[in-house]
Amino acid sequence: MLNVLRIANLSLLILFPIAWFAPLMRAGLLPLFGLNEISVITGMQALWESDVALALLVTAFALFAPYLKTIGIALIHFNLLRRKALPALSWLGKLAMADVFLIALYIVVVKGIGFGKVETAWGLYLFTACILASIVISTLTAKQKT
Repeated sequence: MLNVLRIANLSLLILFPIAWFAPLMRAGLLPLFGLNEISVITGMQALWESDVALALLVTAFALFAPYLKTIGIALIHFNLLRRKALPALSWLGKLAMADVFLIALYIVVVKGIGFGKVETAWGLYLFTACILASIVISTLTAKQKT
């Protein structure tokens, strides 16, 4: 079981960057982005130009939190980090899930006010799947005996 968790977790080190560059949504007539396809990276680029504080939060939630958690879990799997770090790593995963919620909320708000057209794209599903897989991997890692 540990080898399956190791492989699944290490695959997230590849899948997260793909999810960051993959299109989350296709949008038209949005003044903030002016893009056809919006990814985590293009969204953050637009935020850095308009709101640095929010850009820092999104960068922490979307990039650093899930990646640091994945690295931390890998270190635990290879006995390079103590299992006592699991609660803190779990907390990082929850921060990343908050980012997925904010993206979904943004889509609902834009669709609700009828201000342009927004369609979800495959990157949103990939990013969400990566976050959920990370949560499952950390939960199963916590349940394993040392």
